[in-house]
Amino acid sequence: MISSTSGNPLFPSRHASAPIPCLTKPGTLKSILAVLFLLFSLAITSYSQAPADPKPLIDQALRAVGGPDKLLKIFRIKEIFHFGAEPKPAEGKKRSERESVLEVPGWWWIGKKERAEEPAKDDAWAWTLGMLVDPKSKIEVIPSITDEGRKAYGLRVSQTVTPAMDFYFDEETHLLLRIDWRTDIYRFSDWKEHDGLKYAAHTVIYKKAGNKPWFYHDILDLTRLSELPPGLVKTPAP
Repeated sequence: MISSTSGNPLFPSRHASAPIPCLTKPGTLKSILAVLFLLFSLAITSYSQAPADPKPLIDQALRAVGGPDKLLKIFRIKEIFHFGAEPKPAEGKKRSERESVLEVPGWWWIGKKERAEEPAKDDAWAWTLGMLVDPKSKIEVIPSITDEGRKAYGLRVSQTVTPAMDFYFDEETHLLLRIDWRTDIYRFSDWKEHDGLKYAAHTVIYKKAGNKPWFYHDILDLTRLSELPPGLVKTPAP
């Protein structure tokens, strides 16, 4: 009678260490390592491609101008502007001046006349940063850029504006540096303060094609209003 399997070649011990056949084949271990490396790389790539949270960037931009409670809603501006490729009008021409009252989003009066359907209303709502606090806005992080020597982080806003609008904020000051929308680039500078709010008093609009300026605009005076002045009528509805 065989009382033990120990040492018997017909009954190898279950505790005996023996190489795993699949790992002794040439190239098998390398193949397994390659698969593991591929899985690890895919995991890292998937993590790196996950959408970044825009909220910290939005909060930075809002704090830079004074906070969300300081954003403009109803206000009056005295403006001076001209069309052209140079900072000064062509010889013999003068810059135009006007006074406007805005209630963002959607309303803009020049004198008593409401501008009706006008893309400039979206521009104004954008530079006041009102789009960033509208709950209907879809906001996502876009790649950073360097514009005229300044590094800027980007946010794309959609659903409340068509087509989507790209905002770029200075990485050092967190102030609005540039907006890309439709066929134009808006560059902002000459920051001033009113009632605890910082705003860009100087805007130059460029054509994306060729990066050539075509419109120069300056805010000479800005006043926050608690309500619309008498005589301004909201017709037609935006």
